Amino acid sequence: MASMVDRIKEYLRSPKGHEHVNRAKTMARDPRTQHRVREFMDRLRTRRTHH
Repeated sequence: MASMVDRIKEYLRSPKGHEHVNRAKTMARDPRTQHRVREFMDRLRTRRTHH
């Protein structure tokens, strides 16, 4: 049986995998997405320091 990493690599080489990678790259370049990710990470950091 193929390992999880092998299955992921195989998927990323597929046409659907390429499509999803390109979509993720496009979203990562969007300033609104970057802002949302920064806010999310800030919330995680804040929550972690209180525990």
